[in-house]
Amino acid sequence: MSLTYSTVAWAASVGRGIEGRVVSYELRGEKTSDNVFMFLSALGDVAFAYAGHNVVLEIQATIPSTPEKPSKGPMWKGVWVAYLIVAICYLPVAFIGYWAFGNQVEDNILLSLEKPMWLVAAANMFVVVHVIGSYQVFAMPMFDMIETYAVKSIKLKPSTFLRFAVRTTYVAMTLFVGMTIPFFGGLMGFFGGFALAPTSYYLPCIIWLIIVKPKRFGFSWWMNWFCIIIGVLLTVLSPIGGMWTLIKQAKNYRFYQ
Repeated sequence: MSLTYSTVAWAASVGRGIEGRVVSYELRGEKTSDNVFMFLSALGDVAFAYAGHNVVLEIQATIPSTPEKPSKGPMWKGVWVAYLIVAICYLPVAFIGYWAFGNQVEDNILLSLEKPMWLVAAANMFVVVHVIGSYQVFAMPMFDMIETYAVKSIKLKPSTFLRFAVRTTYVAMTLFVGMTIPFFGGLMGFFGGFALAPTSYYLPCIIWLIIVKPKRFGFSWWMNWFCIIIGVLLTVLSPIGGMWTLIKQAKNYRFYQ
Protein backbone atom coordinates (compact mmCIF):
# COMPACT_ATOMS: atom_id res chain seq x y z
CA MET A 1 0.00 0.00 0.00
CA SER A 2 2.78 2.43 0.89
CA LEU A 3 4.51 1.86 -2.43
CA THR A 4 1.21 2.34 -4.24
CA TYR A 5 0.05 5.65 -2.83
CA SER A 6 3.55 7.12 -2.60
CA THR A 7 4.15 6.21 -6.25
CA VAL A 8 0.84 7.84 -7.16
CA ALA A 9 1.93 10.96 -5.27
CA TRP A 10 5.30 11.46 -6.95
CA ALA A 11 4.21 10.21 -10.39
CA ALA A 12 1.21 12.54 -10.42
CA SER A 13 3.49 15.38 -9.30
CA VAL A 14 5.81 14.65 -12.23
CA GLY A 15 2.84 14.51 -14.59
CA ARG A 16 1.51 17.79 -13.34
CA GLY A 17 4.91 19.48 -13.37
CA ILE A 18 5.15 23.21 -12.95
CA GLU A 19 2.30 23.88 -15.42
CA GLY A 20 3.31 27.48 -15.95
CA ARG A 21 2.73 28.20 -12.27
CA VAL A 22 5.09 30.40 -10.32
CA VAL A 23 6.70 27.99 -7.87
CA SER A 24 8.75 29.48 -5.07
CA TYR A 25 11.49 27.58 -3.29
CA GLU A 26 12.13 30.30 -0.75
CA LEU A 27 11.73 29.64 2.96
CA ARG A 28 8.06 29.82 3.89
CA GLY A 29 8.36 31.73 7.14
CA GLU A 30 7.99 35.48 7.32
CA LYS A 31 10.55 35.69 10.11
CA THR A 32 13.69 33.78 10.98
CA SER A 33 12.02 32.42 14.10
CA ASP A 34 9.18 30.99 11.98
CA ASN A 35 11.68 29.11 9.82
CA VAL A 36 13.48 27.77 12.89
CA PHE A 37 10.25 26.44 14.40
CA MET A 38 9.20 24.89 11.09
CA PHE A 39 12.62 23.25 10.81
CA LEU A 40 12.25 21.75 14.28
CA SER A 41 8.77 20.51 13.41
CA ALA A 42 10.14 18.97 10.21
CA LEU A 43 12.73 17.08 12.25
CA GLY A 44 9.84 15.60 14.22
CA ASP A 45 8.16 14.61 10.96
CA VAL A 46 11.29 12.73 9.90
CA ALA A 47 11.55 11.08 13.32
CA PHE A 48 7.91 10.01 13.00
CA ALA A 49 8.43 8.64 9.49
CA TYR A 50 11.44 6.53 10.44
CA ALA A 51 10.22 5.42 13.85
CA GLY A 52 8.83 2.01 14.60
CA HIS A 53 11.23 0.51 17.11
CA ASN A 54 8.47 0.58 19.70
CA VAL A 55 6.80 -2.35 17.93
CA VAL A 56 9.93 -4.25 16.92
CA LEU A 57 9.76 -6.56 19.93
CA GLU A 58 6.09 -7.24 19.25
CA ILE A 59 6.94 -8.27 15.70
CA GLN A 60 10.02 -10.29 16.65
CA ALA A 61 8.00 -12.17 19.27
CA THR A 62 5.95 -13.71 16.46
CA ILE A 63 9.05 -15.13 14.70
CA PRO A 64 10.05 -18.71 15.63
CA SER A 65 13.34 -18.71 17.54
CA THR A 66 15.66 -21.49 18.69
CA PRO A 67 19.21 -21.45 20.09
CA GLU A 68 20.44 -22.83 16.78
CA LYS A 69 18.44 -20.37 14.69
CA PRO A 70 17.61 -17.26 16.72
CA SER A 71 14.97 -14.86 15.49
CA LYS A 72 17.41 -11.95 15.39
CA GLY A 73 18.76 -13.19 12.03
CA PRO A 74 15.60 -12.85 9.93
CA MET A 75 14.55 -9.86 12.04
CA TRP A 76 17.73 -7.99 11.16
CA LYS A 77 17.20 -8.69 7.46
CA GLY A 78 13.58 -7.62 7.75
CA VAL A 79 14.55 -4.32 9.36
CA TRP A 80 16.98 -3.54 6.54
CA VAL A 81 14.35 -4.31 3.91
CA ALA A 82 11.72 -2.31 5.80
CA TYR A 83 13.84 0.84 6.00
CA LEU A 84 14.85 0.47 2.36
CA ILE A 85 11.18 0.37 1.39
CA VAL A 86 10.48 3.39 3.59
CA ALA A 87 13.24 5.32 1.80
CA ILE A 88 11.92 4.26 -1.61
CA CYS A 89 8.46 5.47 -0.61
CA TYR A 90 9.31 8.77 1.04
CA LEU A 91 12.36 10.23 -0.71
CA PRO A 92 10.83 10.53 -4.22
CA VAL A 93 7.71 12.10 -2.72
CA ALA A 94 9.81 14.61 -0.78
CA PHE A 95 12.07 15.68 -3.65
CA ILE A 96 9.56 15.58 -6.50
CA GLY A 97 6.76 17.06 -4.41
CA TYR A 98 8.95 19.99 -3.46
CA TRP A 99 10.01 20.44 -7.08
CA ALA A 100 6.40 20.50 -8.28
CA PHE A 101 4.85 22.70 -5.58
CA GLY A 102 7.73 24.47 -3.88
CA ASN A 103 7.13 25.94 -0.45
CA GLN A 104 3.35 25.71 -0.93
CA VAL A 105 3.30 21.92 -0.79
CA GLU A 106 0.81 20.66 1.78
CA ASP A 107 1.69 18.39 4.69
CA ASN A 108 -0.33 15.78 2.81
CA ILE A 109 0.86 16.06 -0.77
CA LEU A 110 -2.37 14.49 -2.04
CA LEU A 111 -4.11 17.73 -1.05
CA SER A 112 -1.69 19.66 -3.26
CA LEU A 113 -2.36 17.44 -6.28
CA GLU A 114 -6.12 18.12 -6.43
CA LYS A 115 -6.39 16.42 -9.84
CA PRO A 116 -7.01 14.04 -11.45
CA MET A 117 -9.69 13.50 -8.85
CA TRP A 118 -10.07 9.78 -9.46
CA LEU A 119 -6.36 9.17 -8.97
CA VAL A 120 -6.22 11.25 -5.78
CA ALA A 121 -9.29 9.41 -4.48
CA ALA A 122 -7.68 6.05 -5.26
CA ALA A 123 -4.47 7.08 -3.48
CA ASN A 124 -6.46 8.13 -0.42
CA MET A 125 -8.22 4.78 -0.44
CA PHE A 126 -4.84 3.03 -0.47
CA VAL A 127 -3.86 5.17 2.53
CA VAL A 128 -7.00 4.07 4.38
CA VAL A 129 -6.29 0.39 3.71
CA HIS A 130 -2.68 0.85 4.80
CA VAL A 131 -3.62 2.63 8.03
CA ILE A 132 -6.24 0.03 8.95
CA GLY A 133 -3.57 -2.66 8.87
CA SER A 134 -0.63 -0.75 10.34
CA TYR A 135 -2.75 0.75 13.12
CA GLN A 136 -3.27 -2.71 14.58
CA VAL A 137 0.49 -3.27 14.76
CA PHE A 138 1.41 0.11 16.23
CA ALA A 139 -1.44 0.06 18.73
CA MET A 140 -0.72 -3.47 19.96
CA PRO A 141 1.61 -2.39 22.82
CA MET A 142 -1.07 0.03 24.01
CA PHE A 143 -3.75 -2.65 23.77
CA ASP A 144 -1.58 -5.02 25.81
CA MET A 145 -0.87 -2.38 28.45
CA ILE A 146 -4.52 -1.41 28.90
CA GLU A 147 -5.72 -5.02 28.98
CA THR A 148 -3.02 -5.99 31.48
CA TYR A 149 -4.00 -3.08 33.71
CA ALA A 150 -7.68 -4.02 33.46
CA VAL A 151 -6.97 -7.62 34.46
CA LYS A 152 -4.33 -7.12 37.16
CA SER A 153 -5.38 -3.83 38.73
CA ILE A 154 -9.13 -3.62 38.14
CA LYS A 155 -9.48 -7.43 38.45
CA LEU A 156 -11.58 -7.82 35.32
CA LYS A 157 -11.85 -11.29 33.86
CA PRO A 158 -9.82 -11.86 30.68
CA SER A 159 -12.23 -12.44 27.84
CA THR A 160 -12.92 -11.74 24.22
CA PHE A 161 -15.44 -9.12 25.28
CA LEU A 162 -12.80 -7.29 27.34
CA ARG A 163 -10.44 -7.18 24.37
CA PHE A 164 -13.24 -6.01 22.10
CA ALA A 165 -14.34 -3.30 24.53
CA VAL A 166 -10.82 -2.03 25.23
CA ARG A 167 -9.73 -1.92 21.61
CA THR A 168 -12.96 -0.43 20.32
CA THR A 169 -12.90 2.29 22.98
CA TYR A 170 -9.27 3.11 22.26
CA VAL A 171 -9.86 3.34 18.51
CA ALA A 172 -12.95 5.50 19.07
CA MET A 173 -10.97 7.85 21.32
CA THR A 174 -8.13 8.23 18.83
CA LEU A 175 -10.67 8.79 16.06
CA PHE A 176 -12.31 11.54 18.11
CA VAL A 177 -8.96 13.21 18.79
CA GLY A 178 -8.00 12.95 15.12
CA MET A 179 -11.25 14.56 14.00
CA THR A 180 -11.09 17.24 16.68
CA ILE A 181 -7.44 18.19 16.09
CA PRO A 182 -6.87 17.56 12.36
CA PHE A 183 -3.44 19.17 12.21
CA PHE A 184 -1.46 16.47 10.43
CA GLY A 185 1.93 18.16 10.18
CA GLY A 186 1.93 19.69 13.64
CA LEU A 187 0.89 16.46 15.33
CA MET A 188 3.53 14.49 13.44
CA GLY A 189 6.22 16.94 14.47
CA PHE A 190 5.12 16.95 18.10
CA PHE A 191 4.65 13.23 18.61
CA GLY A 192 7.58 12.34 16.38
CA GLY A 193 9.87 14.03 18.87
CA PHE A 194 7.99 13.61 22.12
CA ALA A 195 6.79 10.01 21.83
CA LEU A 196 8.68 8.20 19.08
CA ALA A 197 12.20 9.63 19.28
CA PRO A 198 12.88 8.13 22.75
CA THR A 199 11.73 4.61 21.85
CA SER A 200 13.31 4.69 18.41
CA TYR A 201 16.55 6.62 18.71
CA TYR A 202 18.10 6.59 22.16
CA LEU A 203 16.42 4.27 24.67
CA PRO A 204 17.44 1.16 22.65
CA CYS A 205 21.00 2.52 22.52
CA ILE A 206 21.08 3.11 26.28
CA ILE A 207 19.82 -0.43 26.90
CA TRP A 208 22.43 -1.79 24.47
CA LEU A 209 25.25 0.02 26.26
CA ILE A 210 24.06 -1.27 29.64
CA ILE A 211 23.58 -4.89 28.58
CA VAL A 212 26.29 -5.48 25.98
CA LYS A 213 28.90 -3.07 27.38
CA PRO A 214 30.80 -2.55 24.12
CA LYS A 215 34.44 -1.49 24.18
CA ARG A 216 34.72 2.04 25.52
CA PHE A 217 35.48 4.57 22.76
CA GLY A 218 35.08 1.83 20.15
CA PHE A 219 33.00 2.22 16.98
CA SER A 220 29.85 0.70 18.51
CA TRP A 221 30.26 2.81 21.64
CA TRP A 222 30.57 6.04 19.64
CA MET A 223 27.69 5.20 17.29
CA ASN A 224 25.35 4.47 20.18
CA TRP A 225 26.28 7.70 21.94
CA PHE A 226 25.82 9.59 18.69
CA CYS A 227 22.29 8.18 18.36
CA ILE A 228 21.59 8.98 22.02
CA ILE A 229 22.61 12.61 21.60
CA ILE A 230 20.64 13.03 18.36
CA GLY A 231 17.62 11.30 19.91
CA VAL A 232 17.67 13.50 23.01
CA LEU A 233 17.93 16.63 20.86
CA LEU A 234 14.96 15.44 18.78
CA THR A 235 12.96 14.75 21.93
CA VAL A 236 13.62 18.24 23.29
CA LEU A 237 13.47 20.36 20.13
CA SER A 238 10.94 18.70 17.81
CA PRO A 239 7.95 19.02 20.16
CA ILE A 240 8.68 22.75 20.41
CA GLY A 241 8.40 23.10 16.64
CA GLY A 242 5.38 20.81 16.52
CA MET A 243 3.59 22.77 19.24
CA TRP A 244 4.36 26.04 17.45
CA THR A 245 2.86 24.59 14.27
CA LEU A 246 -0.24 23.41 16.14
CA ILE A 247 -0.77 26.81 17.74
CA LYS A 248 -0.37 28.60 14.42
CA GLN A 249 -2.76 26.23 12.63
CA ALA A 250 -5.31 26.45 15.45
CA LYS A 251 -5.62 30.24 15.29
CA ASN A 252 -8.11 30.17 12.43
CA TYR A 253 -9.52 26.70 13.05
CA ARG A 254 -13.18 26.09 13.80
CA PHE A 255 -14.13 22.70 15.17
CA TYR A 256 -15.87 20.31 12.75
CA GLN A 257 -16.26 22.94 10.04
